[in-house]
Amino acid sequence: MEDCLSPRFVAATHLSASSTRLATLTQPQLESWVAQATVYAHTGRLPDYIPLLAQVNAQVVAVSIRLVGGGGYGAGRIAQPFALMSVVKPLLLLFLLEQAGWDAVFDRVGIDPSEQAFHSLAQLNVDRGFPRNPMLNSGAIALASMLPGTNGADRCEALRRWLNQASGSQFVLDEFMLASVRSLRNEANRAIADVLLRAGYIDSVETVLDTYNHICCLSGTVVDLAQVGLLLAQPSEKLQPRHQRTVNALMLTCGLYEASGRFAVRIGLPTKSGVSGALLSIVPGQGTIACYSPTLDATGNSIAGLFLLEQLTQALNLSVFG
Repeated sequence: MEDCLSPRFVAATHLSASSTRLATLTQPQLESWVAQATVYAHTGRLPDYIPLLAQVNAQVVAVSIRLVGGGGYGAGRIAQPFALMSVVKPLLLLFLLEQAGWDAVFDRVGIDPSEQAFHSLAQLNVDRGFPRNPMLNSGAIALASMLPGTNGADRCEALRRWLNQASGSQFVLDEFMLASVRSLRNEANRAIADVLLRAGYIDSVETVLDTYNHICCLSGTVVDLAQVGLLLAQPSEKLQPRHQRTVNALMLTCGLYEASGRFAVRIGLPTKSGVSGALLSIVPGQGTIACYSPTLDATGNSIAGLFLLEQLTQALNLSVFG
C-alpha cells in the first residue's frame, strides 16, 4: 500500500531542517494576528451536540509555535486547556504505526481522501465497511480498537502515557468532558461502529466507542499540542521516518475533512482540526503551530484558527509546496 501514497505529498513533508522561515516570525506579528483572529471568532458557532463544548468561552483565541531545535512563540490564552477531540487522530495513527506496524494499521483503514463529512455513514457504506482514512471517525474508531488494554480507560492511558513520554507534553484525561460526551447517545458513531463490527474491523461496539470517547477527551493547552507536534516535525531516533511522513501526508490530504483540498492550496501544511476548536499544523523541518479557538465553520474547523494559519503561512511562506 505504500505506493498508493502520492510521492508529491510524501516528498513535500520531508523538507530540510536548515529551512528556518518559521523562526523569522516576530512576537508583535503574532500578537497582531491573534487580535484580528478574535474578531473572526465571533462569526462562528459553538458545537451543540456535546454540552460542555457549547458552554465554553467563544472569544478565546490562543496560539503556540514550537521550533525545531528549541524555542518558540505564544500569544492569546495559551494556558487555556481544551479537549483534543479529533486532533488526537494523527497522534493515534502515529502511536499505532510505531507499536503495531504499517501492515496491521492499513489492514484496518485506508489512505484515500473523502468528500463526505467526518462522521459520514454513507461514505463507510459506499466503501463496504472499510474506513476511507484515519482522519474520519470511522477510521479512528477502527484504529482505537487496536490500542493495548481491555477497556477504554486502559487503552486511553496507554496512548496518553506514550505521547507524554515521547514528546514532553502533559496531556490529561478531562473527566468532565468525558462525562459530557457520554451524556448524549452519539447515534452516528454507534451506527459507524455497527458497520465496522459487521465488516470485521472491530470486535466490540461498546468497548471501542468507550475507547474512542476517552481518547478524544485527552486535554492539554496549545503549548502541549505544539510540543507533541514536534514528533512529526523533526527527525527522531525513536520514530521511523516512514511513519512520520505517512501521518503528515494524511493530515495534508484528509486532516480538514472535505475542506482538505481547498486548504492544501490556501495553507499548504499538514493540519488536523478538532470539534473543540483545536488545530495542529506541522511545518516539516521547522516546527509546529497549535491554535485554539472554539467557534467553528460549517465544516467543523476553527474559524479563528484557520485565519491564524493562513496569515502565518502566507506571510512566512511556510507552504510545503514552496
